[in-house]
Amino acid sequence: MKSETSILIKLLTWAALAGNILFMLWISYNGISEHFKGTIYEKLSYIGLMGLLVINSILVLRKRNT
Repeated sequence: MKSETSILIKLLTWAALAGNILFMLWISYNGISEHFKGTIYEKLSYIGLMGLLVINSILVLRKRNT
């Protein structure tokens, strides 16, 4: 049972990391295609969201390595 759980956790870890990376690439692509035009609130939310995704990826990797 433990090996099945660890396989599932590894799969979900990689899926979460892949989703974070894909989402960051999509957000960056949209920003680049719009030349990062927008209000200050849109720019701050972009920076905040990217920061949260990076922190989430780091925490997932740290949890996986322990």
